[in-house]
Amino acid sequence: MNNGKVKIFDTTLRDGSQGMGISFSLDDKLKIAKTLDELGVDYIEGGWPGSNPKDISFFNEIKKIKLKRAKIASFSSTKRAYIKIEEDENIQTLISSETPVFTIFGKSWNLHVEKALKVPLEENLEMIYETIRYLKKYSEEVVYDAEHFFDGYRENPEYALKTLKAAENGGADIIVLADTNGGTPWNLLKKIISETKAKLKTPFGIHAHNDSDMAVVNSLIAVEEGASQVQGTINGIGERCGNANLCSIIPNLYFKMGIESIPRENLKRLTFISRLVSELSNRAPVTNLPFVGENAFAHKGGIHVSAVRRETKTYEHISPEAVGNKRTILVSELSGRSNMLEKAEELGIKVDKNSPAVKNILRRVKEMESRGYYFEGAEASFELLFKSLIGKVKKYFDLEGFRVFVWKDSEKAIPKSEATIKGVVPDEVSEELGIKDTLNHTSADGAGPVEALDKALRKVLEKFYPTLKEVKLVDYKVRILNEQAATKSTTRVLIRSTDGNNKWGTVGVSDNIIEASWIALTDAFKYKLMKDDENGGKNEKKKN
Repeated sequence: MNNGKVKIFDTTLRDGSQGMGISFSLDDKLKIAKTLDELGVDYIEGGWPGSNPKDISFFNEIKKIKLKRAKIASFSSTKRAYIKIEEDENIQTLISSETPVFTIFGKSWNLHVEKALKVPLEENLEMIYETIRYLKKYSEEVVYDAEHFFDGYRENPEYALKTLKAAENGGADIIVLADTNGGTPWNLLKKIISETKAKLKTPFGIHAHNDSDMAVVNSLIAVEEGASQVQGTINGIGERCGNANLCSIIPNLYFKMGIESIPRENLKRLTFISRLVSELSNRAPVTNLPFVGENAFAHKGGIHVSAVRRETKTYEHISPEAVGNKRTILVSELSGRSNMLEKAEELGIKVDKNSPAVKNILRRVKEMESRGYYFEGAEASFELLFKSLIGKVKKYFDLEGFRVFVWKDSEKAIPKSEATIKGVVPDEVSEELGIKDTLNHTSADGAGPVEALDKALRKVLEKFYPTLKEVKLVDYKVRILNEQAATKSTTRVLIRSTDGNNKWGTVGVSDNIIEASWIALTDAFKYKLMKDDENGGKNEKKKN
């Protein structure tokens, strides 16, 4: 068991960027590196300078940034066979990166040596030894990644160990055992590490891939066996099924094994960096990630919520705040009175637990969900509903009618949409702004019916409520609820909106997709106006 401190080696910017659909810009990489340093990781592997110009630019730019803690590592393979190392372009480019740490990977599996490199086994050993010995003159540390070590050990343990010895004799500061194919089961990994560490004098680490969904547990087992370094990525991003997820490894080390890897006070930064990397990866955050996911501390069943209100330990293994996350009470057909009271408290509303309003809200939510409403991910619609039922939301506008036209002039033409809306605002709003007409009848074109509705509604409302100009639709999802009904199916529309500072979700349900979209869209506008009022905002007359 490793009772000391474990060092975290983050490879989000190198191995993580090899995931499908992920392409970090130079600015993205610099921002992630600075945030990783603030998190408190020990190493940041910035990329492979010999593979692309962007990584070379990163190493040039990161030198200008003073990091508090992390060491920057650059990555490359061992030298090529049968050439002088001084003539190996990859190695020389690596040296020119001038990072304090070099990471070198080499072949541990005889299959790869013979089939991929196509060199004699002894030549591979010489390549490992010579590369590390040479690079020691140009860096503070050399990390040796033993690629495919566990597969190599299973097929030819004697040779796999020789590759480690070559790295050790070359002067590697740490030897990292890599489960590159991600297929080694935990019990076999434990056995191989136990046998291997007895033959090494050099400290060892672990680099696990997730093809068997065991990268995190294999990394923790390696630590239990004495690994002093863990390599992984934020959110477990990476090639194929990804790498070991540091957002799970770091808190597991601390809370479950009593081992510190980053400073304790920085654990609360985990959720932030998880979502930052998702954003810069152009991926929606995975909501069910342990520790940092939006649903990690979400409670839906009424019995669960009732228990959590009394004692959080009943259904939470740690405090969500410890990792920068928060508790979420979900509202659904499974909800009970406890959910409503907890949600009211979350919204800053004081409600007597015996109030008829609580029973009324619970009845209304269950009735709406029986029709297909879904408030998980659409909490703005729920907040509007809740506050409306207790008289906390004023009337901002009424719909008197709308029409939507969609037409296509020819087979090759692009479809066109037009929406016509007749809407009215309360007299007191128009009087306050000095606008005579409370009824507006207008139309707008759009690429589709929802955009046309959005534009037409804005024409009606923005002169009364200028802050609606800030609202933008950022996501639109459609779900068919009863597929067996075919074209008569009930449709649920979920919309995500932002005003540049906050994001919120709204929902609409109808047998008609246009009406479902309208309900979700108008809820988004009403929510913005309600929040403006709550925050002391004042609607000013539009200036020409």
